[in-house]
Amino acid sequence: MGSPDKIVSVADVNPSGAKRGAPSCGIVCSVSAIPAAPDVLAPDVEVIPLPDVAERLGQPVTRVHQLIRDGHLLAVRREGVLGVPTAFLTATAVVKGLPGTITLLKDAGYHDDEILRWLFTADDTLPGTPIEALRGDRGREVKRRAQAMGF
Repeated sequence: MGSPDKIVSVADVNPSGAKRGAPSCGIVCSVSAIPAAPDVLAPDVEVIPLPDVAERLGQPVTRVHQLIRDGHLLAVRREGVLGVPTAFLTATAVVKGLPGTITLLKDAGYHDDEILRWLFTADDTLPGTPIEALRGDRGREVKRRAQAMGF
């Protein structure tokens, strides 16, 4: 039959739980990286640092990091500081419809900088910018346009 099972001592196991000398498998990636789009916004668009976003939402800053990783918010790096446009937030929450709009555009192949540019570009037919329309409870029209952009 087969050979008896080899006894593995504690010294043969590294802190990750894998046996020493065992081949490593998987993809190595940084789980702490927070995606940030290039700052394509006009200088007059207010961007607040992530700790201030967390305070406004009443959440820990790690939750804000997760919102960005999950694509519910977009972050930019302005003057070396990671932040979120204040237009993306109400007094205590993320603007209704923004996460869904971001998802629609990402699914259509748009990059974060293109999404930011679109959200802050004036459209006379809305009127105003798509982010202003979302803030003004015209989210259905903004999402309809975002869907149409994917085709």
